[in-house]
Amino acid sequence: MESEILYPIALTLIPGVGSITAKQLIAYCGSAEAVFNATPKELLRIPNIGAVLSSSIATAKTLDSAKEELDFMEKNGVEALFYLNKNYPERLRSCEDSPVILYKKGKADLSAQKVVSIVGTRHATAYGKQQCEKLVAGFSELGYNVLVISGLAFGIDVCAHRASLKNKLPTAGVLAHGLEMIYPPQHSSTAAEMVEQGGALLSDFASQSAMAPGNFVRRNRIVAGLADATIVVESAAEGGALITANMAFDYSRDVMALPGRVGDKFSEGCHKLIKMNKAALIETAADVAYNLGWDVPKKTAVQRQLFPADLSETEKMLLEFLAKNSEAQSIDNICRGTKLSMPTASSSLLNLEFSGLVKALPGKMFIRM
Repeated sequence: MESEILYPIALTLIPGVGSITAKQLIAYCGSAEAVFNATPKELLRIPNIGAVLSSSIATAKTLDSAKEELDFMEKNGVEALFYLNKNYPERLRSCEDSPVILYKKGKADLSAQKVVSIVGTRHATAYGKQQCEKLVAGFSELGYNVLVISGLAFGIDVCAHRASLKNKLPTAGVLAHGLEMIYPPQHSSTAAEMVEQGGALLSDFASQSAMAPGNFVRRNRIVAGLADATIVVESAAEGGALITANMAFDYSRDVMALPGRVGDKFSEGCHKLIKMNKAALIETAADVAYNLGWDVPKKTAVQRQLFPADLSETEKMLLEFLAKNSEAQSIDNICRGTKLSMPTASSSLLNLEFSGLVKALPGKMFIRM
């Protein structure tokens, strides 16, 4: 296995060879190892590979560095996911500029059925943190086992990770550096807890890679590419969260944004995305589920048989109807199925919602709790 991953790692360490170029070289040569065995003349036949780059590849001395990286991985429980292997996350594989190698520490299933990225400003307000926590808690309350992706940065990122841990949801942090360190160091304990609770730490940077401002933009494409949807909780009119959202939009992924108060600095970015029709306005986890078409988790038979004695006959009829259906029902279907009038059904459903027996979803849909 080491020999299979050694050459792909070495290829990513060659200066001037980015993800797209590396994939092109592998496609034309047949494998990463074949790239290293090619002559400069053979490399020059590949489109967009000029004399300087072909010479750099042919004379590259990165195999030793790749062996050092394999030693680091073995000592620190890190796995290298190669984009042509089955263990590479499917959503990310479909992105043209996805990393050739994704380093992973932890057991999170990156190809899980439900994956969302939550991003936002480093200068999160009390409102933003509260909304982020409510959103993540909502996934758990609705019964969705969602993998939450973020960047482990200050503000909304770490709030999303910590809310996931609190609600027993797996969460993965994408780092803008190698896995030999945690930045910012204040989040080291959170990072360790993420790995311990079935999450992961991810990076496409080899260990000991130099920190640079451009690393964060490179990191953001992974945050966007791993998920079905990118959710912006708070953002100024410009910033990393909007960069991630625009990347997700370019990947044809869903983008969603939580609104704030008009005029608030860290709501401007969310409002901007909504006004440009790049993001759907959401307020709750149920809104996210509705936009992504998630099936409503089934309730147990025991739960559906618990009807309080003080319910009216109409309310009991509505609960019995909803209990027979595992999926959310529209108000029209409910009226047809129970033969109740719209006003009567609506009034009774509202009472049941206040009692916590029925959940109202977007689009006038209802489901038995």
